[in-house]
Amino acid sequence: MPKAQPVRPLSTPAISARLLWTAFAVVSLMLLLTYLVAFDQGAVSRSGMFLHELMHDGRHLLGVPCH
Repeated sequence: MPKAQPVRPLSTPAISARLLWTAFAVVSLMLLLTYLVAFDQGAVSRSGMFLHELMHDGRHLLGVPCH
């Protein structure tokens, strides 16, 4: 009966660098969007009332208190 050979690990990593950077970019954008909608209160969105009202409605949609 032949001896069992040890199993060699795969040479490819489980998570690629491209996937890691893509996930980092997506999470960063989502955190920025969450800040703008939930906590900004108009400090960044001074470009007009439309953007301010859009963020205000987004706060109501997410259930974040704003009044």
